[in-house]
Amino acid sequence: MNRRTFIKGAMALTALTFTNPTGFICTPTASAEARRWWQSKEVYQIYPKSFLDTTGKGTGDLRGVIRKLDYIKSLGVGAIWLTPVYVSPMVDNGYDIADYTAIDPRFGTLEDFDELIAEAKARDIRIVMDLVYNHTSNKHAWFIESKASRDNPKADWYIWRDEPTNWRSIFGGSAWQWCEERQQYYLHTFATAQPDLNWENPDVRRALYDAANFWLDRGVGGFRIDAIVYIKKPSVFADGAPDSDGTCSVHNVTAATPGILDFLREFKREVFDGRDIFTVAEANSVKPEDLPEWVGSQGVFDMLFEFSHVNVMFNNGDEVWHRAKPIKLSEFKAALTASQRATRDSWYPIYFENHDKPRSVNNFFPHGSDKKLAAKAMATILFTLRGTPFVYQGEELGFANAAFDSIDAYDDISSRGQYDLARADGLSDKQALRFVQKFSRDNARTPMQWDTSANAGFTSGTPWLPVHADFKTCNVEVEERDSDSVLNFYRRLSDLRNGSAVLLGGEYAELYPDSEELYVFTRTLGDKKLCTVVNFTTHEVKLPAQISGAKKILGNYADAKNYLRATEAAIYEL
Repeated sequence: MNRRTFIKGAMALTALTFTNPTGFICTPTASAEARRWWQSKEVYQIYPKSFLDTTGKGTGDLRGVIRKLDYIKSLGVGAIWLTPVYVSPMVDNGYDIADYTAIDPRFGTLEDFDELIAEAKARDIRIVMDLVYNHTSNKHAWFIESKASRDNPKADWYIWRDEPTNWRSIFGGSAWQWCEERQQYYLHTFATAQPDLNWENPDVRRALYDAANFWLDRGVGGFRIDAIVYIKKPSVFADGAPDSDGTCSVHNVTAATPGILDFLREFKREVFDGRDIFTVAEANSVKPEDLPEWVGSQGVFDMLFEFSHVNVMFNNGDEVWHRAKPIKLSEFKAALTASQRATRDSWYPIYFENHDKPRSVNNFFPHGSDKKLAAKAMATILFTLRGTPFVYQGEELGFANAAFDSIDAYDDISSRGQYDLARADGLSDKQALRFVQKFSRDNARTPMQWDTSANAGFTSGTPWLPVHADFKTCNVEVEERDSDSVLNFYRRLSDLRNGSAVLLGGEYAELYPDSEELYVFTRTLGDKKLCTVVNFTTHEVKLPAQISGAKKILGNYADAKNYLRATEAAIYEL
């Protein structure tokens, strides 16, 4: 048998002891008595458009979420994060909002939403909404008025300039769009249909705070705040350092601009303070060392999604897909450890998937890895790191990337922009499509797979996005009956975490950070210590002698060996 031995420098792993090579130990969290409700439960993210259609129109709705609350409860979930269900033209699938205080008829009614709040509460589940406050839809009444003239009451509610800069939008193309009515350009960090709001105007901020309070008064349990790092713009609008095409990503010149925390502290005072909710912000560009200013007792949010570990393949946060580099496991681990270190006095939202990211079984494991084992391995890390696990719909089933065979099959606006950018850089159609297949947001947006019936039980109509080809074998109905399924493994992990003081409150320490094969870390509370070990390769790697004699609590292989098999993950009690 070819049992490879992991080497750290010239020293075999079997010769190493359980010291902590990083020199870092994360301090224990607060006691169980002081722990908040959202620290002891998982959060389940739902993309309503793809969750369950109860009308046959081909898109999911709020009543579909209500219908599946018992399933969600079975996962150990304490909160559901809904991506936007507000009135929207759906240019960016709901992240282009035309009315912040109304439910889009595609999803249902305000009465449906109130029923969802009540039914979830009856199951001890909170509903968390998505706030998109960097921009609105160009169909929002505010923008329609703003673009009408240069002297109307909302004339400066958006970012208007006479001359554009070389800034490139996140979705590709210029970040500036000409407006005939005003004879000016407006800024759009994302799509042309998503004009950026002017946060320097106090009336804008007041209107946004009022909208958030509208939903809190209806009983929502918190907010995920989208793209918040872009709300503060530089005092001088000038060209940025150009890439080879002469443009500069708007991200590089606007993300986390100094002064943004002043806006966010006001936001916290006006909306969050005094409420029994949690807030988690999307903050691509906030570095781990800056996290204490953003989260915790001295920060503005309870948790913060930073992207260092999921964007480890990109340079400087500029997500140009065809310029991605191969992932080094040591860099991925270093990013996670840095985040664990930075939030040792606050809290961390653990995630590997969401509506904007490809499926983790494709993203973090080498070609040829067993997808079922890979899904369980990522789940093992998700539930044993320090923080609140965020599970994205389908992740608990082991969903893989869709990889459609034509750019025309993709609905995602950013995928089309990235495809065009790759073609402009000289890539062939086939090469450009390969990067879209790997990174497209549509990989995470294919319909939820409930059973083996037509369209996986998602809709009786024509689904807005094709169902994944594997739906006959990868669905809730099939996995419920299989004790060895990814779904049931998630449930066992959830039970383990929720019943373990060590996993809820223990300190974190990474071992062997230089390894390009293994991710090894411990969680310690008092005299109790658990160790998570994951093999990210497709070959066997020998365990340290100390672990091979330890008690295995749970793993994605049923039995225990003194080595790790391909894509094996296990939790040991030391």
